[in-house]
Amino acid sequence: MSNEGLVCVVDDDDAVRDSLAFLLQSARVRVQAYESAAAFLAALPSLQPGCIITDMRMPEIDGLELLRRLKGMSIHVPVIVITGHGDVPLAVEAMKVGAVDFLEKPFDDEILLAAVQTALGMQQQDGRRQAEKAEIVERLATLSNREREVLDGLVVGRPNKTIAYDLGISPRTVEIYRANVMTKMRAKSLSELVRMALVADLSSDAAGAASTKRPLSLGNRED
Repeated sequence: MSNEGLVCVVDDDDAVRDSLAFLLQSARVRVQAYESAAAFLAALPSLQPGCIITDMRMPEIDGLELLRRLKGMSIHVPVIVITGHGDVPLAVEAMKVGAVDFLEKPFDDEILLAAVQTALGMQQQDGRRQAEKAEIVERLATLSNREREVLDGLVVGRPNKTIAYDLGISPRTVEIYRANVMTKMRAKSLSELVRMALVADLSSDAAGAASTKRPLSLGNRED
């Protein structure tokens, strides 16, 4: 991995923080670890981080609040958030505020390193992101209305049963639509699917509006 850029790890758990620092150092990445968001923010004026890895749930200033403060300070640094199992709604909110990726615990070391490598190279990837967005929009155009509605539910973190209730269909039918969405969007995981939706500028409000007033180019048809 490229050793350009400083990775700042923010986590109140000593074991997790030390483990992440060791992993990154083993991959020849420069690392600076902080036991709290407050400690990181205090050191920020003297730092030029390439990216930030932060836990979502921390006392006093949590990961979401840290993102909001960085945004308020007009500091545009790629941030990867680490969440517990079942924290998809929080992760979605974090990505809306500015996080570039999220990883659910427990995560594979190689997945983390790949996410860091992507984050460190984001300054050179503006053109690629625009191309990626165009490709994602093309994939969205292949979804039916019902598949888009299921996608909308997934993006805001609703479980299959809730989506099924909202749409008046069975959970098993939701599973089928969900599988179709994953296949058409070429997403390998839920986090990747959520990231795609956010890259395409989908939000719960926009998605809701789109479900009632969609152009034909976005797959305006029923199964």
